[in-house]
Amino acid sequence: MSAFDFGLFAKGGPMMALILVMGLALLTIVIERTLYLHRGNIRSTAFLDGIRNILAKRRLVEALTVCEETPGPVAAVVKAALLHADDDADTMRFYVQEAAISELPALERRLGAIAAIAQVAPLVGLLGTVVGMISTFVAFQKDYPYPGALAHGMWQALLCFAASLMLAIPAHLAHHFLSSRVRAVVRDVEWAGNEIMKYLLSDYRKTREGDAGGGTA
Repeated sequence: MSAFDFGLFAKGGPMMALILVMGLALLTIVIERTLYLHRGNIRSTAFLDGIRNILAKRRLVEALTVCEETPGPVAAVVKAALLHADDDADTMRFYVQEAAISELPALERRLGAIAAIAQVAPLVGLLGTVVGMISTFVAFQKDYPYPGALAHGMWQALLCFAASLMLAIPAHLAHHFLSSRVRAVVRDVEWAGNEIMKYLLSDYRKTREGDAGGGTA
């Protein structure tokens, strides 16, 4: 018989059901966050090089279209810069920072829930342990405590705490992993915003001024 059958799960007491619900919630959140961050994780260098090549051909609308069709915060920040390509540096920087800040909550969404599960799970296990020990001492108070009653309380105490640790450990790891992914995306956003601003304020405008001078001549 498998060591992780339903009978063993039931021996953990009522707190095991709560730990199971928390585990399912953790799994759902981690899968959703991993897919979301993977979808928004693009090759920033290649994407920005492509935008520069399009702008070098004087195709601003096409560059905006590429940004709209590309998922993720990097494309959103680059699009904000392109929409204000003719503005001064301070105005462009304001809108780039505004776009970056507006993308941050979506990146960090539900990370707090993962952290909460990681912190609360051991407390739930400790509560189950205390409940199991209480049932054990209640059995001791009887005139003739039978081994089954004592074993039930000990099973509940040990299994509940072990299950809580089995949930808390991967929850901490998942929070660390997803937080590192978010930080990596934020670094890409900051880099892309600075690079596109430098290009728009220097090479792009020099090219436009050269075209305008050539047309006047």
